[in-house]
Amino acid sequence: MSSLFPVFSVSGSGLDVYKTWLDAVSDNVANADNSSSTSGPAFQARYIVAQDVPGGTDGTGAGVRVAGVAYGPAAGIEVYDPSNPLADGRGMVRKPEIDMGEQLTALMIAERGYQANLAVVSRAEGAYQAALTITPGRG
Repeated sequence: MSSLFPVFSVSGSGLDVYKTWLDAVSDNVANADNSSSTSGPAFQARYIVAQDVPGGTDGTGAGVRVAGVAYGPAAGIEVYDPSNPLADGRGMVRKPEIDMGEQLTALMIAERGYQANLAVVSRAEGAYQAALTITPGRG
């Protein structure tokens, strides 16, 4: 990826990955308490897999991209909840296997990563704007 201003494409790719990660974490948190019948799968948490984008021959990278999505176990965990309309004859339902501590940690990391990339874009924009106001010296 060739760009006149590579900082924008590199940080922009970081923004895209962190936004995707934030979306996945928010889905996981929102569905952490979902119930399903024991005959079906539980909600599967999504985990974003990121990969660096190789750059030029000078060894610098060209950013990052979402390489894929990994899913949590479909088996989930069986929980005793006889009042749940989805409960089987034993009073069991299937819940997703989602660790809320892990999800909240991921949320903080993704949020800070997003903010850091946004700060880079903002500072680079300011630097490029300042560079445009420089007038060549007379000599």
